[in-house]
Amino acid sequence: MAQQHHDLTDPTAGQVTGDALAGYLRAQATEFLRALRLHRETGGATNGGRNGGASANGGRTAAAAAGGGRTGERPLEAVDAARALRRSARRISGSLHTFRPVLDADWSEQMRPELAWVSGTLALEHAYEARLERLLTALQRLSGSSSLPAQAVGTHHATASERGQLTVGAAKAGALLERQLTLARTRAHSTALQALGSARFHAVADKVAVLASEVPLVAPAADLRPLAAAAQERLTDAVTALPLVTAGSPYNAEALVHGLSPDPPAPHPQDAPWHQVRLLLRLHRYAREVLLGGAAPLDVRLLQAGQALDRHRDASEAAAAAAQAARTPRIAPATAYALGVLHADQRHEVEAARYAFQRTWVKEAVGLS
Repeated sequence: MAQQHHDLTDPTAGQVTGDALAGYLRAQATEFLRALRLHRETGGATNGGRNGGASANGGRTAAAAAGGGRTGERPLEAVDAARALRRSARRISGSLHTFRPVLDADWSEQMRPELAWVSGTLALEHAYEARLERLLTALQRLSGSSSLPAQAVGTHHATASERGQLTVGAAKAGALLERQLTLARTRAHSTALQALGSARFHAVADKVAVLASEVPLVAPAADLRPLAAAAQERLTDAVTALPLVTAGSPYNAEALVHGLSPDPPAPHPQDAPWHQVRLLLRLHRYAREVLLGGAAPLDVRLLQAGQALDRHRDASEAAAAAAQAARTPRIAPATAYALGVLHADQRHEVEAARYAFQRTWVKEAVGLS
């Protein structure tokens, strides 16, 4: 099955034309509209009475695509509907990027940033909630252990004093993180609700409703394989440029220095190339879906690599949140200590995710050579 990963660059494979892309985009647009309807049915949007324009059009289109709402069909909860909205918006936007030469250029350039805005806005609330859960779980694990991990406190075992300091500080550190991230999540929730009720979103929904039936292809007979192969090559080049030698060990002490500095919060300099690979891997997966369609077999390599990069992103952002909390003015030394240990723990998780990605990617490549 993993061999299918290389089909996009197989010169002997048959041609795949713009009709495949049109079918894929229509299907994703229909999913977007169905998710939007379910989101409104579950009370996930503000201005519920504002159902004109895009709401009515999108609702009718989604209802038709979904078979008019089958009896006994269990509606998604608002959070699941928002996730489905993000999923389809990402796939439409990613496909417009990869296959833009066969689509109307002006239309694509207008749609892509709007879909990215929808996906990014809806993702924030879930991201803050997941980040808080991750950090609180890690704090509980660290404060309940008999000794602190070596990567957090050095190469020696934690002393009784250090363990006690962490136990004392963990509760206050957790409370501080909960206040900060809950406030951020609440603001993200309000922002998402306002966005879904805005004229800007209604305009996006109108365009997606049109896309569900009309795809603006300018070269319907063009072969999509070279464009998909280019997306795969960009991914391969980005992976090749990663510091996989550093990631070849499960712990990289150098990665802790930046986050523990007293400077204001900033993205970790080692993380950006990995985040870029995650985005390129996603674009490659979407291109593969377009070319192989519903018959696409599961690619274990892509699945495991994507999971490792998701863990990398989550741990990186959690470490940044812990570092930011540690810079809160006038916090107790024990609280700052607990947050420092928590930051180090999450940076260790970052390195573990890089190691997992490296093992998955290189091992599979060796197995196929």
